Amino acid sequence: MKASRRLVLSMDEQTLKVFRGGDCLGAFPVSTALKGMGFQKDSYQTPTGRFRVVEKIGDGLPSGTIFKCRVPVGIWHPGEAVQEDLILTRILRLDGLDDANANTLERCIYIHGTHREDQLGQPVSHGCVRLGNADMIELFGMVTCGDLVEIQPLTQQGDQ
Repeated sequence: MKASRRLVLSMDEQTLKVFRGGDCLGAFPVSTALKGMGFQKDSYQTPTGRFRVVEKIGDGLPSGTIFKCRVPVGIWHPGEAVQEDLILTRILRLDGLDDANANTLERCIYIHGTHREDQLGQPVSHGCVRLGNADMIELFGMVTCGDLVEIQPLTQQGDQ
């Protein structure tokens, strides 16, 4: 029997690691929410706890594909100035498995690519988990629907 994959995201370290059994298959810098952690709708906070990947969106589309409501609507080109928080390249939809994060699917909290790769490693998102676009493509290829995701809460002093 093949060991299942699990994704572990540290809000303290702003990293996402992929494990199969005890082996780390990859580690990626991320950005979580500027407003910290939380579970309220429209809070612009990243939920914590246990989740599972319920849908993978964007397979085979070019890097920089822009998604609106999970539908591809165009291409962002590096260097283009954009004010909004774009959802790019690939989407991993998350469903919360804990009572506190059970509204995650409804809140549209994703793991997705970003046009603000310069901000990776810092908590600056609007609630989703942002990755660099090349990393997002790599992660997308490693993950299957049903894989477990753990988002660990902030523990360091001085954080939000």
